[in-house]
Amino acid sequence: MGTLSGSNRKYLRGLANRLKPVVQVGKGGVTEGLIETVSRALTAHELIKVKFVECKDQKRKLTDEIARRTKSEVPGMIGNVAMFYREQPEEEKRRVHLPGAAQ
Repeated sequence: MGTLSGSNRKYLRGLANRLKPVVQVGKGGVTEGLIETVSRALTAHELIKVKFVECKDQKRKLTDEIARRTKSEVPGMIGNVAMFYREQPEEEKRRVHLPGAAQ
């Protein structure tokens, strides 16, 4: 999967509106356990939200680190909540179908 286009980012942000954060980043910051949890959630859901309860002043840097380590992309951030997207490699298990993508 390559970089998301602007229209795909907008589409994913719209889908994420109804989602609740599934992972919270606390005072421990980005740990191996947090990365594993985010990765498992991305495998199950493809599009998730992560809430920064602590480390709010470092959220941009931490968001980039989480995305890099989970091989995901960030469609956007709103306040202290970041959205992450990673396409499901198995086509029949995909929940999110990006507009313009080969189906």
